[in-house]
Amino acid sequence: MPPFLILETGQPVASMRRYRGFPHWIRVAAGLHEDDTVAVDVQGGEPLPPREGFAGVIVTGSGAMVTDRADWSEASAAWLRDAAHAGTPVFGICYGHQLLAHALGGEVGDHPGGREMGTVDIQLHPAAQDDPVFAPIPERFAAQVTHLQTVLAPPPGATVLARSEHDPCHAFRWGEAAWGVQFHPEFSATHMRGYVHARRVALQQEGHCPKTITRNVRAAPEARRVLKRFVHHVRGLPRR
Repeated sequence: MPPFLILETGQPVASMRRYRGFPHWIRVAAGLHEDDTVAVDVQGGEPLPPREGFAGVIVTGSGAMVTDRADWSEASAAWLRDAAHAGTPVFGICYGHQLLAHALGGEVGDHPGGREMGTVDIQLHPAAQDDPVFAPIPERFAAQVTHLQTVLAPPPGATVLARSEHDPCHAFRWGEAAWGVQFHPEFSATHMRGYVHARRVALQQEGHCPKTITRNVRAAPEARRVLKRFVHHVRGLPRR
């Protein structure tokens, strides 16, 4: 099986980098070995590779904003658009979810309700019952979340698969092989608590209680299972 390409679009908050970077977190959560993946730091200036030769593509989260239209981000969006149209399996996480939506003609911007952070309940839509990645997942499950921007309008032709109380587009599928999830399937409860601590001042300024959010952080195994399901699904596809 060819390796999975991980497009690295950002780094964890500084206090969490002792746990390494997003590609490592994704590999662990997905059950992938290091030699099962190739990580390319597009935010750091590494060139985008040819699309050929990869089983699928996983796009990480980032502290960047899609609406800033940074050169590396726009180049990555164009690359993802071509990959999705070519049928390459793609899985975008948080920033990657938003970048994929932007690449395919959706609208991304600041969430009108502000920040969503902590362990939240995700509700699947009926369309998820027939989805190859989401079908085995319970109708309601916990997930780790941290974001300010969101997919305000999904790409034309996309199917919205999940929502939270705060965000109506927590997951979508476009075509047969491209998925985006706003939540972080690669985050453990430790990662989530670390992020809440790192954002505690901003949370307080926005009227949230970091201690309450931290107290409510819990394990989210079904969210992690979504990422594993993507890898399992891709590995079962006919080799092209």
